[in-house]
Amino acid sequence: MCNYEWILCPVCRGKTKVKIGGDTVLENFPLFCPRCKQETIINAKQMNISVIKEPDAMTQSR
Repeated sequence: MCNYEWILCPVCRGKTKVKIGGDTVLENFPLFCPRCKQETIINAKQMNISVIKEPDAMTQSR
């Protein structure tokens, strides 16, 4: 049997509404935290979660 665990928010460490198992693979998954109201893009493989850092949008000058 595969045990499932809740994904914790990487910002506030609060529990989200998403569970993953040992065989779950997520790539570029938008994880929303109902506690801090932030969305974070994550990768998850074999219960290891890594946060994807997105560069801030640059303003265009003409």
